[in-house]
Amino acid sequence: MVRTLGFGYEPRAPFAVDPAASRGRRYPEAESPTRTGFQRDRDRIIHSTAFRRLKHKTQVFVFHEGDHFRTRLTHSIEVSQIARSIARALRLDEDLAEALALAHDLGHTPFGHTGETALDACLSEWGGFDHNAQTLRIVTRLERHYAAFDGLNLTWETLEGLVKHNGPLTDREGNPLPRWAESGLPLAVRAYEAHAGLMLWSYPSLEAQAAAIADDIAYNAHDIDDGLRAGMFDLADLDGLALASDFLAVIERRYPGLERARVIHELTRRMITAMVEDVIVTAAERIEALAPASADAVRAAGRLVIGFSPAMAAADQAIKDFLFAGLYRHSRMVRVRADAEQVLRDLFGRYLADPAALPEEWRAVEAPLERAQLARKIGDYIAGMTDRFALAEHRRLFDATPELR
Repeated sequence: MVRTLGFGYEPRAPFAVDPAASRGRRYPEAESPTRTGFQRDRDRIIHSTAFRRLKHKTQVFVFHEGDHFRTRLTHSIEVSQIARSIARALRLDEDLAEALALAHDLGHTPFGHTGETALDACLSEWGGFDHNAQTLRIVTRLERHYAAFDGLNLTWETLEGLVKHNGPLTDREGNPLPRWAESGLPLAVRAYEAHAGLMLWSYPSLEAQAAAIADDIAYNAHDIDDGLRAGMFDLADLDGLALASDFLAVIERRYPGLERARVIHELTRRMITAMVEDVIVTAAERIEALAPASADAVRAAGRLVIGFSPAMAAADQAIKDFLFAGLYRHSRMVRVRADAEQVLRDLFGRYLADPAALPEEWRAVEAPLERAQLARKIGDYIAGMTDRFALAEHRRLFDATPELR
């Protein structure tokens, strides 16, 4: 039986991932006497350059719009807190869930999903760009700090969870699922899968599923919070929106005349709590019905185990629809997105036409790169930029740079 809600420590469940039974790392290392493999993964992620850069990468709002809006870094920290809460309640490995939550956005470009769209178009001739695949590329190749290997040399279980953040990528025979049918699997995934065997056909561990649903919960709630504080929409616009309007009514009854900032915070925390508790109860019921004896039994189940109840899934979709229209497609955001896309397209085109514009360490060192190799190297360089560095580079290379306001 799974503990659904409550406090205190309980032993890890048999269906949780056991760090002592990890499938190991690509490059063998001596075990730590004080930390599990997943704790070491989490610590390596936190100390990585890519993680530090998240401080200055857009979540929704560009950095100069205010210091209190979420960035990719603060978003990742919020996701990790939610993922740990879910993992603890379900007796999963909290450290693996936390590591996956902290790393899930390492591959994001500057300017959020707008930057990803621009870079995907720029690289369309050479396999496109996907931020989840870029995360894998970062932790297996692009981080270069350790003497014995490139990347972070994370455990198999952490890499699996990162690659399958959105679920399986292929069917059991290895054929790409519909999302990848036309373009094929991302290059970074294909390259690593050739020697790692990440079981791309299966759903990932429950720890990875906890991190994925935590991502949804976090951005639903904090995008409403940020949108309200930015004046993109008002509290009155939430009237009739599932979950939000119910909580606003409760807050008004219990705290009449409460100042707006406190109302927004009360709303945000109640939404997060309701979604987390729904996930825990729903997942506990599904786990009990499935009765998996191991983490591999979860992978072989052929379906998602951690998720919302039908009622909460409907509320979740209503929130996403509201945010799509009221925030992500707000006229102000559309204008900023267009300018941000232009910045990255300009940078990519300039570097491709004139590789000498790249920093010395990013140029070919012995012989000119093939065009495909050069394009991918440029993609790696741009994807690693922060918002402010991308704008600074554009100002260095071009006469006029958009203000993104």
